[in-house]
Amino acid sequence: MIRKTRTGYSVDVPDLPGCVSTGSTIEEAREMIAEAIAGHIEVTRQAGESVPSPSSSVEFAIDENADEELCTWVDVQPEEAATPV
Repeated sequence: MIRKTRTGYSVDVPDLPGCVSTGSTIEEAREMIAEAIAGHIEVTRQAGESVPSPSSSVEFAIDENADEELCTWVDVQPEEAATPV
């Protein structure tokens, strides 16, 4: 989920609670969250925990008070993020 902020964009990943990032543009936000997802997956695997499977769909409500809010897919290659433990 990408949300417009006063200084750029804030991003969170519903499938990975706590995995967040920011960017000054939407493209930068997408790049930064892809790195954050890869890091999140790596740390999760290193801790011996299982990585949740991605949802096939995401339900969300639009914040009527927000100037801009969108949902997008970000490509991440989990096998490149970390070696399974």
